[in-house]
Amino acid sequence: MNEAETRADLIDPILVKAGWGVVEGSRIRREFPISKGRLLGNKRRAAALSADYVLIYKNRNLAVIEAKKRDLHYTDGLTQAIDYATRLNIRYTYSTNGLQFYSVDMKESIQEDCLSFPTPDELWNMTFPKEQTISDRIFSIPFEDKAGSWEPRYYQNNAITKTLEAVANDKKRILLTLATGTGKTAIAFQIAWKLFHSKWNLQKDFKRSPRILFLADRNILADQAFNSFGAFDDDALIRIDPSEIRKKKKVPTNGSIFFTIFQTFMSGDNDTPNFGEYAKDFFDFIIIDECHRGGASDESSWREILEYFEPAVQLGLTATPKRDENGDTYKYFGEPVYIYSLKEGINDGFLTPFKVKDISTTGDKYIFTQDDEVLEGEIEEGKEYTREEQNKIIEIMDIEKYRVNVFMDLINQNQKTLVFCESQNHAAAIRNLINQKADSKNLNYCCRVTANEGSKGEQFLRDFQDNEKIIPTILTTSKKLSTGVDAPEIKNIILLRDVKSMVEFKQIVGRGTRLFDGKDYFTIYDFYDNYKHFIDPAWDGEPIEPEEPKPKEPCKTCNQRPCICEKEEPEICPECSNRPCVCEKEKRKMIRVKLSDGKFADLDSMVKTSFYDPSGKPMSSEQFVKELFKEIPKFFASEKELRRIWSIPDTRKRLLEELSEAGYTQEQLDNLKKVVHAQNSDLFDVLSYIAYHKDIVPRLQRATKAKLKITHYDNEKQEFLDFVLKQYVDNGTKDLDDKRLKDLLLSQYSAIEDAKNKIGDIKTIRETFIGFQKYLYEDESENEMDYNNLMVAEPSPEYN
Repeated sequence: MNEAETRADLIDPILVKAGWGVVEGSRIRREFPISKGRLLGNKRRAAALSADYVLIYKNRNLAVIEAKKRDLHYTDGLTQAIDYATRLNIRYTYSTNGLQFYSVDMKESIQEDCLSFPTPDELWNMTFPKEQTISDRIFSIPFEDKAGSWEPRYYQNNAITKTLEAVANDKKRILLTLATGTGKTAIAFQIAWKLFHSKWNLQKDFKRSPRILFLADRNILADQAFNSFGAFDDDALIRIDPSEIRKKKKVPTNGSIFFTIFQTFMSGDNDTPNFGEYAKDFFDFIIIDECHRGGASDESSWREILEYFEPAVQLGLTATPKRDENGDTYKYFGEPVYIYSLKEGINDGFLTPFKVKDISTTGDKYIFTQDDEVLEGEIEEGKEYTREEQNKIIEIMDIEKYRVNVFMDLINQNQKTLVFCESQNHAAAIRNLINQKADSKNLNYCCRVTANEGSKGEQFLRDFQDNEKIIPTILTTSKKLSTGVDAPEIKNIILLRDVKSMVEFKQIVGRGTRLFDGKDYFTIYDFYDNYKHFIDPAWDGEPIEPEEPKPKEPCKTCNQRPCICEKEEPEICPECSNRPCVCEKEKRKMIRVKLSDGKFADLDSMVKTSFYDPSGKPMSSEQFVKELFKEIPKFFASEKELRRIWSIPDTRKRLLEELSEAGYTQEQLDNLKKVVHAQNSDLFDVLSYIAYHKDIVPRLQRATKAKLKITHYDNEKQEFLDFVLKQYVDNGTKDLDDKRLKDLLLSQYSAIEDAKNKIGDIKTIRETFIGFQKYLYEDESENEMDYNNLMVAEPSPEYN
């Protein structure tokens, strides 16, 4: 009896007998989806995870069941059962073969045999031994599933559940930490949906629906949220518009879900902020998006809004774990009720992996020489201007032009790309250089999106975010686009400035992590060594406690903080006649330099690619080689076996798939060629070199030796195989793949019929194509290899 039969004949009847799917409100969810499987490249994923059964009652996931076929031990599924229950935040989990049952209480760490599965009510009382009146009311509302087209991912369900439990338990400040691209707005919507329709409110009388405020710091974020809440009735949603407030002389109150930005609430007539026109207890629930960016900061004026609406339950949403620079956020809200990290999202397959190309140039340091031309400012002779000083105190546009040329040659110019620059002026200059270099002649191929671009920049951004539009293809920015850009198509992120903040760095990386059809990874082209943040233990580790901030010193005069000393009135400025002076301060002039022709021609660059272990953690090329060396025995036992595997397309392909599933992707192995200086060699040589310290042989040399061994074929076949060998030398083993045979035939003969007339039928052609490949990998010192045990697939029908 296999597993499917065990489930159908043994387990399902027992569940039905216990009342699952029979008692009202109970459901059996089979093949409950957990992860999609990490993206591996070439449109492939690692194996997805799903639980055999999840038992649901009153809209709550209560138990996991992992089933194994009848003839296996009943606890063979225990490891999976515990893993799935951990991921799903479910207290009870079971392993069974349909004849015997083993249960685990995850909360109390109790494991024991049991006679059968509990009934829905028994399991409910086991999970919630105390009466949960408020919680029951809130969770009685099902998700808004868009007519069955949407269901929460497991971590979204966890975040929603943990938040609503905190609300039911009277927690006033709640924090969710989820990586960018994981659907925080969708989570916020479902939380609001359940609170609204259950009629939860601060009075907990369930007689009226709550008034909910969604608070952001950028209009684009507030607008995105407003549109995402479209399932609510139109008259329930209010977008607070400052122009409408000025026009009507009052703030809007006739709605249920309100959306605004901090700046709108802080502004108002007669220095009176708009938020003060609402009663302090007007809102029952407040959602603060990107809360690490100011609202919860001790020094932020926006904190005044949150403190004013202190009676409301406040939910902070952030994509950044606790670090020194955002410790105020965590101090204000407390520890997150749920965390889902970037690493988890990538490994689960809900976020796109990335690779890093670290690029250094000879222009990263500059010393003025007399053959260079100073266009503006005063240069300090003999001073070495560092990369960090460029575009801050010195502008050398020739170096910027060179950097643009480097990355434009590396990227696919048709892929959507973000370029982060030092300043708005720098972003404008880089935009111009990109448009000058681009293959596209569209005037809006590359656009700048910064504060100075105003509404036009916002339109460029909307067009960039539109998956149906290809223009603009590249956006340059300084800081504006580090958050709030939902553009799944982004394939490249270019860093042309130093990013000192880990928080900002994570946000920038988050711009590329959203999934998009055909997008297996995105690439960060880093000109400023920001990649070093990746190997910071904080990147992969659990959130760490920030260092306790040093208390600020009190005023030395009054010994108070903040200072309460009387301040002297400033004198009236003789220039502008204002007190205090509002004259424009003269900006420090940027030093502008033009390089000599010779120095520009001598500019050079070096590109290094980072490697990642199977869990997604960055590692050096040396570490990657060591890990691969340790893992190789799992894939082949000897060099002779490697030669046998590599000599036939089917087994070669299977080996590459197995390596990829273990975390050693084709792309990483190709990058490894550069590390061991084997760009012109076969990947076989790289594996043989690492595993057995064999010499690396160029493809041309292999092809030359093979040509001497195929003289037993007739002239027509030899002519075709000579053509194949030339493609192999130029392009590598991809042109030895069985799937390439049709294209190779068409390239050489124009039509399949012509090929058949000259070489033979498809079976003969294919046997020739596959059979000759052994001569590329034969070792002269070994006896003839045995290929009889290696599988060769039947010809593809498309050749016939």
